Parts: sequence; structure tokens; C-alpha cells
Amino acid sequence: MKFLIAGLGSIGRRHLKNLLALDQNDIVLHRTHQSTLADDDLKKFPVESDIQKALAHKPDAVIVSNPTALHMDVAIPAADAGCGLFIEKPLAYKPDDLQPLEKILNKKKNIVFTAFQFRFNPGLQMISQLLLDGTLGKPLSFDCHWGEYLPDWHPWEDYRKSYAANKNLGGGVVLTLCHPFDYLRWLFGDPVGLFAVTGNASPLQLDVEDFADILINFKSGVNGHIHLDYYRKPVRHDLEITCNEGVIYWDHASSSVQIQRPDKSKEEFPAPPGFERNQMFLDEMRHFIGLVERKEQPVCDFKDGKKALELAWGALHSGRYQQRVIFD
Repeated sequence: MKFLIAGLGSIGRRHLKNLLALDQNDIVLHRTHQSTLADDDLKKFPVESDIQKALAHKPDAVIVSNPTALHMDVAIPAADAGCGLFIEKPLAYKPDDLQPLEKILNKKKNIVFTAFQFRFNPGLQMISQLLLDGTLGKPLSFDCHWGEYLPDWHPWEDYRKSYAANKNLGGGVVLTLCHPFDYLRWLFGDPVGLFAVTGNASPLQLDVEDFADILINFKSGVNGHIHLDYYRKPVRHDLEITCNEGVIYWDHASSSVQIQRPDKSKEEFPAPPGFERNQMFLDEMRHFIGLVERKEQPVCDFKDGKKALELAWGALHSGRYQQRVIFD
């Protein structure tokens, strides 16, 4: 199978290494040479700076890992060429940007995977099963918190020049840390509506929002709160779900799950032995290869990615206009 990787920043490099680990060696790179990382490990691969020339190599699949606002510049011609698509989250800068791609997908039926790697987190997978089994009864509410200090993400570069801090590249905490919009919808179903407060609370000097507090309710009856920020030290990323027969808690740092029952008894479910963060990325790439080979059904497809983007933009719209956003 031949792969084209478009965008060789930190996430593109990770996908390259994971493809090689999965014995996929026929790889072409599409680059604009804007990466702040060294190029020594890329020299053995063919490189093109024009997307049509890159597609002339006839890849079976294209990994779209360039900045968010530039995703469609690659995804649309790649889809038109009949390639399978692995698109980093969020799918695009805004939902309207997806319309040309969606028309092509409806016609050509391309494989599309939206790269929300938390679908492969063992703790969240366990929570999904606990909720399906009704282990603690009906879920009622949740609190999701993700705070992480932006300057620590890529210490080799000026954080103010990174895509995450650049409005023109699709940055801002809501789009960049949009994973909860996907995994909460995975766990609880489609939303009814949300209300958000967004803004700048830190001295990071960003032209994008550095925090968001979002109240959201789901058709399943679950209600909850999402907090996102670019300034918390140390990192916190966790999820607590209150059910009518106890509480479920997930911690991203350990990928462990704990349940607490009304009698205060606790049960701990650690991550599998040897689990580390890259395993999620490795598993999603293995899954994508299976999709392109038509051996698997998508865990997170174009529709899922579009729904998550609509949720994120609902939060941005609500934060800007101080209005509740209702979803169809």
C-alpha cells in the first residue's frame, strides 16, 4: 500500500514512525517546509511541494496532518483522486469548509477516518462498555476538564507561532482540544444544545481563545460541563460521570478507570500493562490500514468528525454571541 503524508509537523512525524512500525514503507511526503523540526529522518522519502504532483505518485491513502485551516487543500483533491483519507482532527477550520469534500465523498464513497485517537484509549473504551452494561445505572451528569500549558507543547518553537495559537491556521483551545466533543458524543449520543463562555484569561498574548467553559446537554438526558484551557500547570485531563448508582472516573495520565458505589466501595481498572500514549496513535493507524483494505468498519468516520466540528463551532458561536446553540 502506498501512503502520502501531507504535513510533517510533530503529528505527521508520529504517523510516519507508526506507519514504519506497521511495516508500511512505501511513503511519499507532501511538504511546504514550514516545520520547525529537523529533516534528517525524512531524507529517504520522495518529497513533493505541489499536491497534484504528490497525488501523481498514486497513493492508496492520504494522511492529512497539516494545519487545520489547510486540511481541505489536501483532502479535496485527494478524495477526487479516489484515495482513502486519514484526516487529523478537527476535520476542517469550520463546518462550511466540508461541503465540497462531502459532495465528492457522496459520489466516490472514499474511506474516511477522522483521527480522534481517544476512541482507542483503553480507559474510555472501558467506560463505554460500563455504560452499555448499565453497571452503575443510568448516567446523569459529567464533568470533563482538560487544561494544558501551551508553551510546553512544542518547547523547540515559539508557541505564539504554532498552529494552536494562530487563528489563520485554525488554532484556539476549542478547535485544538476538541477531542471531548467526539468522545462525549461517543459515550452519550447526540447533543441537544450548549452554552459556552470563551475568552482569554492568561498572559500568553494569544489572538485566539485560551479557555472555554461549556454547558452541554444530550438527547439521552445526560447534562454536563467541559472546561478547556491553554494555561494549566500541571496538566489535567480527566472525566467524571455521575450515575444513579455511583460514579465513574477516568484519568488520562494513567488511562485508568475507577468506579465508586453509593456504599463508598471502590474498584480500580488500570490500563493494560505497558500501555503508553503512542499506543492510541498506533492502534488508530492500524485500524485505518484495515479500513483501506476493506477489512474493518470505521470507528470514527466522516460523519463523526463533522458532528464534532459542529459542536466545536457551536461552542465558539455561543461564546462569541452569548447565546445558547441548539442542534438538529
